[in-house]
Amino acid sequence: MRSILPVLTVVAVIVALWYAAAVAMNATWVRDQAARAGTEVSFQELVPRTLAQDRPVLPAPHQVAKGLWDGWAGQAVTSRRSLVYHAWITLSATLVGFGIGTGLGILLAVGIIHNRAMDQSVMPWAIASQTIPILAIAPMIIVVMNSIGVSGLLPKAIISAYLSFFPVVVGMVTGLRSPDRMQLDLLSTYNASRSQTFWKLRLPASMPYLFASLKVGIAASLVGAIVGELPTGAVAGLGARLLQGSYYGQTIQIWAALFTAAIVAAALVGIVGAVQAVVLKRMGMAR
Repeated sequence: MRSILPVLTVVAVIVALWYAAAVAMNATWVRDQAARAGTEVSFQELVPRTLAQDRPVLPAPHQVAKGLWDGWAGQAVTSRRSLVYHAWITLSATLVGFGIGTGLGILLAVGIIHNRAMDQSVMPWAIASQTIPILAIAPMIIVVMNSIGVSGLLPKAIISAYLSFFPVVVGMVTGLRSPDRMQLDLLSTYNASRSQTFWKLRLPASMPYLFASLKVGIAASLVGAIVGELPTGAVAGLGARLLQGSYYGQTIQIWAALFTAAIVAAALVGIVGAVQAVVLKRMGMAR
């Protein structure tokens, strides 16, 4: 109970501040409507009106909660209004992109560790690639892929892979280099080959670093999938819900999609964390 109380206190403070901000930001519209009608609005009337608008500037927490409930449980999962349907569309591109980015990141990290030329030539380019804003590169990827007849899931997956690739490379390179000189010298005295050193020492030592980077990478992949849906005017996916909400001023829809994305990201990170716990425990590295 003592461990939960601080969390509940922080949540309560955030919700209270959110309600206060919703009243303040939505009050202008209520006052404007009252002025046009030639009436005045008391504070007792102002508060409930600001928290019950159909298109508020800032939705109140209960409005977002209702939007989430309607999107998750109030629709058939195959409906275009269902957040489950849109979350699955985005999740599928996220997982494919995450798989591509992780695979390429691990392969590049292994190459960097075993080849000094790759370390000095490829690694700087990998770092430089992250200076390009994803909002700038996403439309370019979409246009190029469409020009060769590729559309749908794959372009979004490539954007997801772009964002997840770098954390995996950095984490894996750091992990593969984590064994100290004494450990490497010990294997050398046993006449271990480079492959034996890799499989017996470097790879096991890299696991904590790899899983830490995977948690960052999978969350970044979800962002990439959502961003990849924006330039295409997609009709499905969480990015599409954000676009539709912005087009028609449906702020509750926007916030419900944002919270859905946050829930999906938290679930994905939790799954990676669970896999990490199992793997490290089997390797005898769990704390």
